[in-house]
Amino acid sequence: MHIRKVKSLAYWLLSCWLCGQVSAQNLSNTQNQVTASDSTATQRLLTFLDQFQNGPLARHGTVALSVRRVRDGESLVGYNSRQSLSSASTLKLITTATALATLGPNFTYTTTLEYDGIIRDSTLTGNLYLRGSGDPSLGTWRYTGYPDANTLLLIWSDAVRKAGIKRIDGVVIGDAALYDDLPTPDTWPWGDLGNYYGAGLSALNFNENLYRVIFRPGKTVDSPATVLRTEPALPYLTLINRVTTDKAGTGDQVNIYGAPFAEQQWLTGKVPMGVSEFAVKGSLPDPAQYVAFALAGQLRNDSVRILNPPVAVRPDQPWPDAVKTGRPDAKVVPKRIVLHQYKSPVLLELAQQTNFQSINLYAEALLRTAARQINPKTRSVADAVEAVERFWRSKGANLDGFRIRDGSGLSTVGALTADNMTGILAAMGRERVFPQFYETIPVVGQTGTVRNMARNTPAAGNVRAKSGTIEGVRAYAGYFTAKSGELMSFSVMINKYTPGQSRAVGNQLERLMALLVDL
Repeated sequence: MHIRKVKSLAYWLLSCWLCGQVSAQNLSNTQNQVTASDSTATQRLLTFLDQFQNGPLARHGTVALSVRRVRDGESLVGYNSRQSLSSASTLKLITTATALATLGPNFTYTTTLEYDGIIRDSTLTGNLYLRGSGDPSLGTWRYTGYPDANTLLLIWSDAVRKAGIKRIDGVVIGDAALYDDLPTPDTWPWGDLGNYYGAGLSALNFNENLYRVIFRPGKTVDSPATVLRTEPALPYLTLINRVTTDKAGTGDQVNIYGAPFAEQQWLTGKVPMGVSEFAVKGSLPDPAQYVAFALAGQLRNDSVRILNPPVAVRPDQPWPDAVKTGRPDAKVVPKRIVLHQYKSPVLLELAQQTNFQSINLYAEALLRTAARQINPKTRSVADAVEAVERFWRSKGANLDGFRIRDGSGLSTVGALTADNMTGILAAMGRERVFPQFYETIPVVGQTGTVRNMARNTPAAGNVRAKSGTIEGVRAYAGYFTAKSGELMSFSVMINKYTPGQSRAVGNQLERLMALLVDL
């Protein structure tokens, strides 16, 4: 049955009275925000939402749901759907949709190895550059057929030596000058920045800006854990270690406190007893500095002599040649000659990894790249957010209440409404690249971060959903096929649920998924 408003308030009151859920607060919320068909399945869904909202798991928080028909964008079910809430990582759907719609599925990033100056008698009198274009996947291990970090270093070293260079009188430079603002959005939590999932975006990323701290746990609970090394080696990084040992099997409880470009990191928390080594993932504070350092090291291993230490060039630093000319405020960029160009996997593959593995770095990269496609003058995260909003408004999406602050959903103050999400997803359903985008979203009960969700229910294999989880937030968004055969977009967000009840909330969300596909 097509959706229409509930026929009468009396009908609604009778339905709620039968389930014992009538309250003055619910009456007000539902009158203003719920529109639905009169079908039994819809009434079951509304009853469930009322029970969830007023039950012990969410009575002090918010349960929001929006369901929208993709074909024409008509809103079918709305429950607290106009309230701006934290979407957590479901925001990545909007980011990847924007990137695919603006750049196309076959877009690739290019990273260029190049030099300036002259080569004479096997000596480069000039500088060697790795120039980044924002590729978040450079040197990653995720893609079959693409070189990982160590292999790329060998490829670049080989290209230098094939050019006849055995000595570099200048500098090996990690060129990250494409972006001229902070690597991380300013609303990301301080406690996330030193950890792998809080890695900042550089124009020259490498190995997903990941490094590992290897600990040796102590012999007893609460005894100090020793830092053995980092992988890769980062001799210029200072680690202040306050990590202790917990009982066996407790897992990773370490937090790394750091900031972009800071060469001192604090390590706190616990590692489990009973293993000889335990690895914890951190984020490189300056990826461009590291890749220049690593390339210089590889060149030296391959018998290329380098006279000067490697550097990173960012917008806050002068170019080495500008310093030489005595004009450190100038950006003197000599003519460069290309030695090697590396092409990333196509955007479709990057988008799938973003949604399947929920990689924050990828989402931030795609946000910035898509925004520059929309408006080449984009210079900051705030500019990028504005460009994305302008793009989807032009597609007819209602973005009242849309207050995002990044591309990944890690920001604790970013917010949007469930209606915003389903409106954009429905609009995306009318884009030429929608079939490819649809395939980048994990299948409930089968793949990605939702592979273990709602198994052995009608939702498994039907619902495609991106999950989102941060403290006090559980969210899912995506698409499902209704009993009528219509493709629907949906968004459910639970904010400020009862602490310690994440598993119980997850069980309720599985029930909700099963109710959705029954519509």
